[in-house]
Amino acid sequence: MNFEEIKSKAIAEWEPLEQDGIPVIRIGTATSDRASGALEVVEKFEKELARLNLEAKIIRTGSVGFCNYEPMVIISKPDYPRICYNNVTPEMVPRLVEGFLLEDDPCMEFALGTLEGGDETPPHIPELPRSEHELRLLLRNCGFIDPENIHHYIALGGYSALAKALEMTPDEIVEQIKRSGLRGRGGAGFPTGQKLESCLKARGTPKYVVCNADEGDPGAFMDRVILESDPQAVLEGMIIVAYALNSHKGYVYTRMEYPLAVEHLKTALKNAKDLGLLGDNILGTGFSFDIEVFQGAGAFICGESSALMYSIEGKRGFPRVRPPQSIESGLWQKPTQLNNVKTFASIPVIIDQGSEYFAGIGTDTSKGTAVFALAGKVENVGLVEVPMGTTLNTVITEIGGGVKGGKHFKGVQTGGPSGGCLPKQFLDTPIDFDSLKEAGAMMGSGGMIVMDEENCMVDAARFFLDFTVKESCGKCSMCRLGTKQMLSILEDIVRGDGQPEDIEQLVSLSEDIKAGSLCGLGKSAPNPVMTTIRYFREEYEAHILEKRCPALVCRDLIAYYIDPEKCYRGCEHCVLVCPSEAITQHPKRFKVVDQTKCIKCGNCLEVCPPEYNAVVKLSPISKVPEQVEK
Repeated sequence: MNFEEIKSKAIAEWEPLEQDGIPVIRIGTATSDRASGALEVVEKFEKELARLNLEAKIIRTGSVGFCNYEPMVIISKPDYPRICYNNVTPEMVPRLVEGFLLEDDPCMEFALGTLEGGDETPPHIPELPRSEHELRLLLRNCGFIDPENIHHYIALGGYSALAKALEMTPDEIVEQIKRSGLRGRGGAGFPTGQKLESCLKARGTPKYVVCNADEGDPGAFMDRVILESDPQAVLEGMIIVAYALNSHKGYVYTRMEYPLAVEHLKTALKNAKDLGLLGDNILGTGFSFDIEVFQGAGAFICGESSALMYSIEGKRGFPRVRPPQSIESGLWQKPTQLNNVKTFASIPVIIDQGSEYFAGIGTDTSKGTAVFALAGKVENVGLVEVPMGTTLNTVITEIGGGVKGGKHFKGVQTGGPSGGCLPKQFLDTPIDFDSLKEAGAMMGSGGMIVMDEENCMVDAARFFLDFTVKESCGKCSMCRLGTKQMLSILEDIVRGDGQPEDIEQLVSLSEDIKAGSLCGLGKSAPNPVMTTIRYFREEYEAHILEKRCPALVCRDLIAYYIDPEKCYRGCEHCVLVCPSEAITQHPKRFKVVDQTKCIKCGNCLEVCPPEYNAVVKLSPISKVPEQVEK
């Protein structure tokens, strides 16, 4: 079967979904959706449709990426745009089925908005406001197609790029990718076309194609969502690269903690093989290529390319000295093209739409789009895909909805646990490889964590460094011992035991670790400490010189008091939840905290009724209100 026949069959299956007048119900069933109860929502829709004998099509899609709105349900009905319903529960389903599917009531009380304008529909349905700021290339199919149905992917243009690439020479493919300006999305940002050209020219066979889907950064889930929601895009990119290199074997290296991604990947591989798009004699061209899913054990270091390849070989995941680079001597000492999930998913777009199209998006030195996992103290957590050059402020404020609870923005960390923390004055910084690096942060694999006035930047640096210390492979002395020493200093500071010379000691150690570590993970480990000292030095000085945590986060530098003027005499909430029995009743019946017994758990603050607001959290050296002292 040639590709045109495959595509015709896929379109014949897809087109009736939107054209036969039958409502289509898309329900996200990726990992985050399932955690919010999506499978129960699917089951309820099936029961309601059967009960009312209604004809409608349910598509189990991947995730749209709007995490705080999950489970999300998108309903298409003739004469209406696709309407998104957020935080859908099984109890809401009968109303949606009877109100919208049976009648013409779009149930606006449940609607988040629409993915396209609704001006011509009665009543008007607002378009999702974040849509105007995003450009979804890599996430275009996420939440829209069934990731386990290859025909959905093909009907929307999938594998057209492969069909086109199979009629090109390897040099033509490489030239297209070079002209596109694509840079590696795994963090380093090395030009992908240049890397591919070097691997093409490298001596030695066989050549391998490896996809790095390890994604070990805390709070990062971009690659997981793509693999769960649109795995064929990644596979198509790998096949195109393999054809350019005349490679016959590829690996997708992912982690065992991603069971649904692995399941969808294996299904996608089988479906592609069944249609002759993968395996022997692809589309009758004589070119053969196979892909194997390799599951790692979850070591952060295996996100580093050379450690990843050692892991596939069955060795301990250690980075190695370079040169030689992996394009010359990688997997089993053979030339290897290793790229990130998002890098491979970008290649079909470039080949299908043309290098000029891709190069026309972004900045002079950073082309295409950036995908971020937006998390932390922001209203709209989830995945964001914007053109390179979009400012941090646009992502955080316009797309993310601003800082949660109306609190003040304090900082944002980009690039995972080894990324830098940037303050308010950098909100107008463009999101691209060079601008973020110049500011002291980095693009990384795509994590973005927003912090507000209640975050302590010293404690934040300690938190991120604690992660990198635990995940250090231990091969380099500077990384193994230097980061441990830095963490020990930070722990002293947040305990109130810091010394004035500690700040300069942290700076000195950071420089030594960056210079003395073998791999990029070790070299970037001090970034959170260096940027917080650079931009939030006053917080370090407050901890060290004044023994005070300005954000009232560090447990050893805070104390809880109860205001007798506000304490309700008959309330026992704080007494009942105090695990150390530190709260007792004064003879005048208001409550008192024994500071020698208090373990600073904060339970009393949590349970104190808001109408009383009697519990006060202060720095121990702060001036305690007179009535509290009494």
